Amino acid sequence: MFEFQRRNLGGQFAVALTGCLGSCGSGPSVLVYPEGVMYGKATQEDVAAIIDEHLLADRPVSRLQAPAEIWG
Repeated sequence: MFEFQRRNLGGQFAVALTGCLGSCGSGPSVLVYPEGVMYGKATQEDVAAIIDEHLLADRPVSRLQAPAEIWG
C-alpha cells in the first residue's frame, strides 16, 4: 500500500487489505482484478514491478505469478 501512496495512484487503482486469500503458505500475496492474476511471496521490489509492468503497462508479470495449483 505504501508504494501506491508514494506514487499517488489512489485515483487510478484501489487497494484492499485482506486476510488469507487461500494461499497463506505462499507469503504475502497480490491479487489483481478484474484479470484474477495472483502474485505470491511478493516483496517490496515485486510490488514495484507489478505496478510498473502489470498495472501501468498492462503486461502481467509471469515470473512473479503464483503457481496454478495455488491460484488457478
